[in-house]
Amino acid sequence: MTLLEHFMAPEAQPFAVAAVMILVIGLTEVATMLVGFSLSELVGKAIDFDSHPDHGLLNVISWLNVGGVPLLIFVLLFLGMFAMSGFVIQEAAWSLGGPLPAFVAAPLAFLAALPLVRWSTDLVGGIIPQDESYAVELTDLVGRIGEVVVGPLDHGLPGRVRLKDVHGNVHFVSASAAPESDPLPQGATVLLVDREDTRFVAIGAPVDLASSTVSGNS
Repeated sequence: MTLLEHFMAPEAQPFAVAAVMILVIGLTEVATMLVGFSLSELVGKAIDFDSHPDHGLLNVISWLNVGGVPLLIFVLLFLGMFAMSGFVIQEAAWSLGGPLPAFVAAPLAFLAALPLVRWSTDLVGGIIPQDESYAVELTDLVGRIGEVVVGPLDHGLPGRVRLKDVHGNVHFVSASAAPESDPLPQGATVLLVDREDTRFVAIGAPVDLASSTVSGNS
């Protein structure tokens, strides 16, 4: 079977669709930039994770490093890793005697893609240039109010805090409680007071700042 036949085979359809979507999204981004605006910026502004209060979902979002790269780049990376994982799984199955049904291969590819997405967002986030008007340094996040989404924050392993920068972009950062602070439970509103390399130091948000929730950061 040729490469094209593998690509068009019914059992590879979910991965072929994901690959085609990468091309469609990329061409759409180029087209929108030519007429004076950016699809990635529109998508990033339109989707607000504040509308999803479920902490389980936020934990997954945090682990996947959503916010570490522009949202459209994240989508492209996910589609790419899903398609790649699917084709690799089916190629292995073909070599062993026959392809897996799409309804079996697709969940396996999804699970395989998750750690690849986490790794690739970390890698790409440190390489791609950010739009100058929306880029922030890690130091700029000190003094911002956030919410503990993976916790509690204590003096051991770091947790994760969700916050918005001055431009309204969402960040998920690694953080620990300040030495003098009690453990900060998941869901607590915290103030980032310092940074040690890529880990932030947090305290409970003072009462006069507690009303400045993550959704109100701007």
